[in-house]
Amino acid sequence: MSLADFAELKDLQVAETGQTFQENALLKARFYAQKSGLATIATDAGLMVSVLAGFPGVDSKRWFKGTDAERNQALLKKLAQQPDRRARFVTVACFYQPQTQQKSFFTGEVRGEISQQPQGKTGFGYDPIFIPQGYQQTFAQLGLETKNQLSHRAQAMKQLKKHLKKLF
Repeated sequence: MSLADFAELKDLQVAETGQTFQENALLKARFYAQKSGLATIATDAGLMVSVLAGFPGVDSKRWFKGTDAERNQALLKKLAQQPDRRARFVTVACFYQPQTQQKSFFTGEVRGEISQQPQGKTGFGYDPIFIPQGYQQTFAQLGLETKNQLSHRAQAMKQLKKHLKKLF
């Protein structure tokens, strides 16, 4: 089931006030678990640029008001004179059981670098400017099938899947 299955919940927003991906994932998982009474999975993810001390981090989607393309351009502008373009995508998934208040976390990470300019048409967010380690193309150029095998989200979900198989 997803939020789309709960008419009373799908328009509710959780304030992501945590300082880490783990804190925000827990805030969301706990909120929807308490509202639904069901075990819940929630994630938080973002891009962390080394030379910018992990910026934009937990504020990846919120630091710049505008479209994904405009946000990418703003980040590229911040990196214009920087030779160090190392970055990483991080996802933390939280599995929360409201009856026991038990929480489990699963982290996925993809290291890479920020390109000089946007390239590619698939994906969303920072995909047109993120080149995963070991590749010469951005996530947006590699296509969804390749991205979904490599991605930080896929890694976190694989760990979560193993955990759920043990539980159930």
